[in-house]
Amino acid sequence: MVNYKDLGLVNTRAMFAKAVKGGYAIPAFNFNNMEQMQAIIMAAVETKSPVILQISKGARNYANQTLLRYMAEGAVAYAKELGCGHPEIVLHLDHGDSYELCKNCIEMGFSSVMIDGSALPYDENVALTKKVVDFAHQHDVTVEGELGVLAGVEDEVSAAESHYTKPEEVIDFVTKTGVDSLAISIGTSHGAYKFTPEQCTVDPKTGRLLPPPLAFDVLEAVEEKLPGFPIVLHGSSSVPQEDVDIINSNGGCLKAAVGIPEEQLRKASKSAVCKINIDSDSRLAMTAAIRKTMAEKPAEFDPRKYLGPARDRMKELYMHKIINVLGSNGKISH
Repeated sequence: MVNYKDLGLVNTRAMFAKAVKGGYAIPAFNFNNMEQMQAIIMAAVETKSPVILQISKGARNYANQTLLRYMAEGAVAYAKELGCGHPEIVLHLDHGDSYELCKNCIEMGFSSVMIDGSALPYDENVALTKKVVDFAHQHDVTVEGELGVLAGVEDEVSAAESHYTKPEEVIDFVTKTGVDSLAISIGTSHGAYKFTPEQCTVDPKTGRLLPPPLAFDVLEAVEEKLPGFPIVLHGSSSVPQEDVDIINSNGGCLKAAVGIPEEQLRKASKSAVCKINIDSDSRLAMTAAIRKTMAEKPAEFDPRKYLGPARDRMKELYMHKIINVLGSNGKISH
């Protein structure tokens, strides 16, 4: 058993309470490799922001669970090396799909886990979530549950259509399971192709697709039922058109990639939404920088020469999200 506190990590309890009270959201950035992790930590330290390092089941299989444990410990040490005396870093399992996976992650030093039973019948979701909570809370690990289904594709998580969270279920779910936070569905979606062209309108000025607005009425109804309770938004990448354009102009083929407008995420951040998940934007920034370098320097084969610019571009993206979208900058003292 590896205790996350021995790695220098924190859980989300105090972090979320401060965010709800302060009207901002904590960034939850998914990572799969060293460059992504470096960029996240550099951005968090420079902006004095708490941060959640998010690992999907697929990323865990890709990176190796033992290496992840030491990467998380290294992330804390790296943040201190960069000048942050008391970093607030969470290692979180994103979309855990079984009790066994959540238990194993907790035993390997994760400080927070998500159990996603949203595709199950309601009673089965409650039972599975409660089982994970009962084990996690023995080790002071926080748990995120989910009600409602997000459309789109992210690693092993896939759904053809979304189902909004039913506000009338949230009190019962939170009471029966004991979860520390709740992911809800209000129209965000996984991946870079969050909406079909049919769901969008066309901006007459630019000709680009504009996504449908988020269902803030559902969010407000949930807040009314659970005042002050930490709410989570998944699938909240904005799919920056600049990165899409760079990818496409350098040999890529991303057609009709549409994300969540940042002004809507800013509005959500000021509510009880205190954790916003961002993955696809990081992948797009990384891919854009790599494709650009490869196109401009076709003889280059030193990975550092194309992964370095990719890391820099991701760091810029993370800092932008923290300062201009989530408002979590300056929330920890160094």
